[in-house]
Amino acid sequence: MKINKILVSQPQPTSDKSPYFDIEQKHGVEIVFRPFIKVEGLTAREFRQQKVNIPDFTAIIFTAKTAIDHFFNLCEEMRISIPDTMKYFCTTESIALYLQKYIVYRKRKIFHSATGKFNDLLPLLVKHKNENYLYVVSDVHNSDTTNILDTTGIHYTRAVMYRTVSNDFASDEAFDYDMLVFFSPQGIESLLKNFPDFQQGNVAIATLGATTAQAVKDAGLRLDLEAPTVKAPSMAAAIDLYLTENNA
Repeated sequence: MKINKILVSQPQPTSDKSPYFDIEQKHGVEIVFRPFIKVEGLTAREFRQQKVNIPDFTAIIFTAKTAIDHFFNLCEEMRISIPDTMKYFCTTESIALYLQKYIVYRKRKIFHSATGKFNDLLPLLVKHKNENYLYVVSDVHNSDTTNILDTTGIHYTRAVMYRTVSNDFASDEAFDYDMLVFFSPQGIESLLKNFPDFQQGNVAIATLGATTAQAVKDAGLRLDLEAPTVKAPSMAAAIDLYLTENNA
């Protein structure tokens, strides 16, 4: 079946240079950006149920910009003042630089991995092993990361500050797509929550990453396109290649 309309379950790109816009022009298809999931922060009341006292900590571990936003939003809601002595440990330089939105950037208190991998952040954490770390996570986080932290001997506390929820479709919202593109297992869960009687038929399903691909299979759905591959290192490249081969 020819693909005419594609749902990409991500927010609308902020740049006109997005490769998805090039795909629209090249293949004459319509791409709609419509997330199946959204992130929302915990309220101060919900957070207090974890019995985590933020002023007790001397260092924070961030693995996402979203975590930074919700940490400082909660601190503001709870009227907690973060001392200038607080240290921040981030998995990437991009995340570290994002801290400038909330604090004065000082290299002596902000650290990040050189590779973007969590494992490569560990030596920095161990080097500052006397710190009391707060690890900011979502309700759906990688348990392997906490298992890795448990092997370091550092003192840390995991705190859930935000969660991923289904971004529900309105009853009158059109759902007439020829291809659905997913980036997380939660997106598949949201699809089935919104459309419990979903019949795939000729609708192609594309995924990014092995865990998302497995979620499609576990749901009993057909996986038509999986990225990344050697030929298509990104989701946009994979869609471009798929359309070239199937829409001719």
